Amino acid sequence: MMGFSYLEIRNYETYDSPTARILEDWQSRCPNATVGKLMSMLEEAERKDVLTDLAPLIENNCIEFLKKRKETSPVQVPEVDSLTQENNDPMGHMPETFDAFICYCQSDIDFVHEMIRQLEQTEYKLKLCVFDRDVLPGTCVWTVTSELIETRCKRMVVVISDDYLDSDECDFQTKFALSLCPGAQKKRLIPVVYKRMQRPFPSILRFLTVCDYTRPSTQSWFWGRLAKALSLP
Repeated sequence: MMGFSYLEIRNYETYDSPTARILEDWQSRCPNATVGKLMSMLEEAERKDVLTDLAPLIENNCIEFLKKRKETSPVQVPEVDSLTQENNDPMGHMPETFDAFICYCQSDIDFVHEMIRQLEQTEYKLKLCVFDRDVLPGTCVWTVTSELIETRCKRMVVVISDDYLDSDECDFQTKFALSLCPGAQKKRLIPVVYKRMQRPFPSILRFLTVCDYTRPSTQSWFWGRLAKALSLP
């Protein structure tokens, strides 16, 4: 999968740390080598045991990354937070929290608007975190996204579509959220399909129950089921 020949693989056996050496060479050969791509390869190889072992390491690295970002000189003054403030906190000291972070690509924004109408503006009164609406401009996308998913949102709704499969942002958000709950033990991720797909469903999410809006026979239950899933403690 990484493009190494049989002889190269045999040669790595002579190193004290073959895995570290392989990863170093892979990064030098492939400019697009990322942790996300490595996780996809492990998923394709059905090495869920390795993914489970890696999850706490990835989480710790993300925490260290966020810590270092906070220690460096901020781009914005402290009074300007990356996120909108809690409406019922007039002093602006309380970070806003959400029932769910919505992972989506721009081509699916119309469905996200419908989700806002159905879940926020009805009797469900849920609070969704929609990046384009709730995050102030001038922030580091990866840093603020990690903080939102890990500390400010109870769950994440993943809007799956053909365009989702080509989105680096969605890929990062999904795999970061999966690293926080290996095996989906906390039911943090909820995949949603709202239109027919031409491409295969992402393999990394196949073990999760999907909210399917494309089936006419269950459409009337769709929003109620999704709202209940997001309302769980």
